[in-house]
Amino acid sequence: MNESNRPLAQSDLLELKRWNTPTIYNGWEQITRCDRTKIGINLEETRDFMPQMGPMIGYAVTLVVEPSSAVHPKTNVDSWSQWRRYVSDMKGPKIVVVQDLDKPNVIGSFWGEVNANVHRALGCVGTITDGAIRDVDEMTSAGFKAIARRLCVGHAWVCPVRWGGGVEVFGQSIESGQLIHADKHGFLAVPREDESAILDAARFMDSNECTTVIAAATPPAGTSSEQLLLNLDTAALEFRNAARKRFNSTGEW
Repeated sequence: MNESNRPLAQSDLLELKRWNTPTIYNGWEQITRCDRTKIGINLEETRDFMPQMGPMIGYAVTLVVEPSSAVHPKTNVDSWSQWRRYVSDMKGPKIVVVQDLDKPNVIGSFWGEVNANVHRALGCVGTITDGAIRDVDEMTSAGFKAIARRLCVGHAWVCPVRWGGGVEVFGQSIESGQLIHADKHGFLAVPREDESAILDAARFMDSNECTTVIAAATPPAGTSSEQLLLNLDTAALEFRNAARKRFNSTGEW
């Protein structure tokens, strides 16, 4: 996708990054026509190895690897150079989404200190890989966030096998150029038709929670149990009515 055709400005991405991924999901579910139980979200458990870095947001740069196979480095001798050029040509911010064909086994890692620094220089903010990473401290120092299945020791025969097409990671299909928001909870790969409205929806639903159910759940000292329950019922109704008026949807409460 050409940067000029993207519905979100850099300032929009920065604002989306201020919230955690569940908050973005709360807004997204109000506007999407997709099945919220199957589309966009990771369907398998992820692990955030740099939770202290907070959420990351960017556009997917997709890659397939197979570290167990010695064939790929021999038959794709220029793959590293071609891959780096491809990444460089993509518009950022970028999240490298890596499908590891060795899954469920873990043989080697595409990611380590060197690749983290290289890809950070190419405008990538992090990776989502259903394989492994290594050099986790050095990757953190490079400012490169990683969501992966586990750690491992070596790189085996890893090299870029193919890129730019659809991949499957953690049970979810992701296309190149798709907007992704990710943190320690998992990720949301936003369907393209929902990108332009997601910031407004996340803003609204976060405010809706704060002014209704969360406010009612933090009562002043001395509030009786009966009054608290009444306030919570009223707040839940106000929350639903606000969501219905704005999105024709009731929301979580």
